[in-house]
Amino acid sequence: MSKSALLKTCFDVLHYSGASTVLGPYFRGQGAIFCLHHVRPGGGHQTGFAPNANLEITPEFLDDMLSALKRWGYQFLSLTEACHRMQAAKPSSTPFAVFTLDDGYLDNLVHAMPVFKRHKCPFTVFAAPRIVEGTCELWWVGLEHVIAGSGNELALELGGEALRLPTATDAEKWATWKRLFPLVHAMPEYEQRDWIRALCERHGIDLNALCRAAAMNWQQLREMSREPLASIGAHTLNHYAVIKLSEDDARREIIESGARLAAELETPIEHFAYPYGNVAHAGPRDFEICKEAGYLSGVTTRHGVVFAEHASHLEALPRVMVSGKYQKVRYLEALVSGLPATLANGFRKVNVS
Repeated sequence: MSKSALLKTCFDVLHYSGASTVLGPYFRGQGAIFCLHHVRPGGGHQTGFAPNANLEITPEFLDDMLSALKRWGYQFLSLTEACHRMQAAKPSSTPFAVFTLDDGYLDNLVHAMPVFKRHKCPFTVFAAPRIVEGTCELWWVGLEHVIAGSGNELALELGGEALRLPTATDAEKWATWKRLFPLVHAMPEYEQRDWIRALCERHGIDLNALCRAAAMNWQQLREMSREPLASIGAHTLNHYAVIKLSEDDARREIIESGARLAAELETPIEHFAYPYGNVAHAGPRDFEICKEAGYLSGVTTRHGVVFAEHASHLEALPRVMVSGKYQKVRYLEALVSGLPATLANGFRKVNVS
């Protein structure tokens, strides 16, 4: 059984047994900060070779999410409002839901924002300036395009090893992706970007064009920032995994990204999101830099709901990932109950080490 199938089974057990409903009030904490990426028609439902479909959901599912959270008594808050609630002396008994979207994709403006406006739901988009400029190496997108267009076989060199990998069928493309993705993901950041750019050039793929097609430009990001429900947060300059950078480089990426956005948008930047954001890609050193930089919060992708104890760790807040693989309201119910995160975190409420 695949990992996603196993998780779906676990979510179904929590839902159909009633455990999510009965135990949720004890484990859901003060609320949840959701992490999305793409919101666009058909998102997450692609067939064949579509390895990045897990980063997409449909506008219809976003609408279903918001409707369900309203039914369950959640209050929609901006990230700033949620931070203030966490810091309040007397906690609220009403759970909150905060929506965040990483990277700054154009579909956030075209397809997600109308849904948020219809529900009067605040949201934060975390943007990286080089993605906005259209010059960032979205290496996971480039790798997908290389494999998809490689014909019967993909020949490349990785880690000093010459590889010839079959890619004639969707099954072979998936196998090649599963072999290459973790290796490329683990590369040092600068080496990774040089490698993917060279690979794409050899295969006639324009990485900058892919970035420009996917992302909001400065004009579009300014348009979004003028929406009262929207706020813009920083996401490094280059979408680097900061834990893999030197301290000086990590500091520059974290601090200067917010300064650049503030100058371009003429508005304060209060929040930061760590690219990738899990234990392997952001750690205590980076949390301290975020705090020193003056951001009100830093959000990770360490899975979890928000508890009162997070008031002392606003620079390392957990989020609930929204994946294209799990576009069912019953899966959402299981996630916001806090039970999956509680089990995954060994019953620790706060995980910042």
